[in-house]
Amino acid sequence: MKILDTTIRDGSYAVDFRFTCKDVEHICSRLEKLNIEYIEIGHGQGLNASSQEHGYALHSDEEYLKAAKSVVGKSKIGFFCIPGIARLEDLDMARQGGCDFVRIGVNANMPEQAGEFIKHAKNLGLIIMVNYMKTYIVSPEEFAKNALWAHEQGAECVYIVDSAGSMLPDELRRYYEETRKLTNVKLGFHGHNNLGLAVSNSIYCADLGFDMIDTSMQGLGRSLGNASTEMTIMALKKKGYDLDVDIPRLLEYGYVSLRDITDGKVQNPLDLICGYAGFHSSYIKDIYKCCNEKNVDPLRLILAYSEVDQRDMDYKKLCDIAEKLPEDLEDNPYTFREYFSSRYID
Repeated sequence: MKILDTTIRDGSYAVDFRFTCKDVEHICSRLEKLNIEYIEIGHGQGLNASSQEHGYALHSDEEYLKAAKSVVGKSKIGFFCIPGIARLEDLDMARQGGCDFVRIGVNANMPEQAGEFIKHAKNLGLIIMVNYMKTYIVSPEEFAKNALWAHEQGAECVYIVDSAGSMLPDELRRYYEETRKLTNVKLGFHGHNNLGLAVSNSIYCADLGFDMIDTSMQGLGRSLGNASTEMTIMALKKKGYDLDVDIPRLLEYGYVSLRDITDGKVQNPLDLICGYAGFHSSYIKDIYKCCNEKNVDPLRLILAYSEVDQRDMDYKKLCDIAEKLPEDLEDNPYTFREYFSSRYID
């Protein structure tokens, strides 16, 4: 099971398509350091979408691709592509610039619109995924037939796309089961959070056997957002999935990457780590005091203490554990003092 991060692409809706090339460099370089294999960039509506009708992006597709490729070496970079907005020559540009994959988005009841783009992308040697947008407008049986068709055309992965954030776990299961009756094509899930189910649905799909799960840092995305990269990965790791991701760095990177970009309030890494570690937030004041005394990373201190005691706070025990952690160096750009707000320390 792979994570595909769509912070830059779907997240662009939440920032009015105003990501700079420097933003793209920062986000992509951090995602690669976290071992995220698939990174989707560009305008929210994909290749060639920057326009008065769809909203102007700050930079061209080519400029965003150049920025992303300048900082990654192993992660795969890709674009979204909606036939009718995108042109075949946009795929040529993307491939020439080093694009690794393309996701072709069509409404779930119009799969044939993807055909020409699948064929062209295949000739270019791109990894091809088909996103059946608004999956819920067709029955599980029809989706399964369309998934089989896309696979026969050359798609390596087909996505269930919960565009409205309206789907429930039982619905997802029916789509999965019907599809598996016809084809073993890789399946992906793209969730939205309008019912607050984006993360839980993503975990459910992973458990069913889906191959790709979409996430975005801090859940940044259209409408009420996507499945949070941070929350989804933490939940998957708690369930035992083998994901080579450093959790404290994951939480820091999402925080520092987006706090100056989005108008929305970013989630504090301290709050997020509590859910992963099983650490009660009433003890955060003790963490702050100990971090000041010992100069250690509060996220790693919370993890280490929770391995020993999730029930109570023993300050002496906390300090003993802190003594064994590496010092939080002054040149660390993510100094622990940035995490603490007055609600934790007053």
